[in-house]
Amino acid sequence: MVKKSLTILTQNGIVSAPLWDSKTSTFAGLLTNSDYINLIQYYWQNPDAVNRIDQFKLNSLRDIERAIGVSPLETASIHPIRPLYEACRRMLETRARRIPLVDTDDETGRSMVVSVVTQYRILKFVAVNVHETQLLRKPLRHLKLGTYKDLVTASMETSVFELIHKLVHYNISSIPILNSDGVVTNVFEAVDVIALIKGANYDELNLNAGEALQKRSEDFPGIFTCSIDDRLDTIFDTIRKSRVHRLVVIDEDCRLVGVLTLSDILEYILLEGEGDDRKAE
Repeated sequence: MVKKSLTILTQNGIVSAPLWDSKTSTFAGLLTNSDYINLIQYYWQNPDAVNRIDQFKLNSLRDIERAIGVSPLETASIHPIRPLYEACRRMLETRARRIPLVDTDDETGRSMVVSVVTQYRILKFVAVNVHETQLLRKPLRHLKLGTYKDLVTASMETSVFELIHKLVHYNISSIPILNSDGVVTNVFEAVDVIALIKGANYDELNLNAGEALQKRSEDFPGIFTCSIDDRLDTIFDTIRKSRVHRLVVIDEDCRLVGVLTLSDILEYILLEGEGDDRKAE
């Protein structure tokens, strides 16, 4: 049930969990906050069924995906013995932000999920352990890292339902919140939706962005920003020190310039490494 799974996530302070098919004893995919957002989007389009949302079973998520035309449930996985590079490539190919490590139990022969690797953990590992940073000593402007065109934004007055629609329609995980002068005042994230519905109080979805952001927990790490002239090695230093999921690129007046995601950074270091290998050959 949706309500039970949501309770498990919130009680454990996590934003994703592996799904297990009890009939086949196999890994069935990864449940993330995107799946709950897709579910809300579906019931927004079908208001007559909204009173049944708590009775919705997770094995029907495929039907929801097809109904609203979004990407299917994350099912990518990898064996723990495979190279980390292969896991990174798999994540980039599937646009997944995390990938479960699935092994086989020697006694039963059944699959088992032993851990989940995230983009953040990989990049933090690089930030802490890799000291050859010559290729990182370049500004974002030079590397052309991030998204700077057709940015999806909102204001503090934008309704949560409209924000959810934007998240689903553009397949993104965050939306910068701007004031009338284009200054970044906050960022609405997909995980903010989970905070609103964790008590199965769906009336909270009628709030606007400003009201919803006030519901964040006290330990929320805040919004991370950078400039287009910041070097990638300084951004890695931020990743090493703080739990970063994205950085908002702003100018000297705090106006929005672009958005830099962990996927952008991970793709750069992988492709740059491949380029170096080809040159060496």
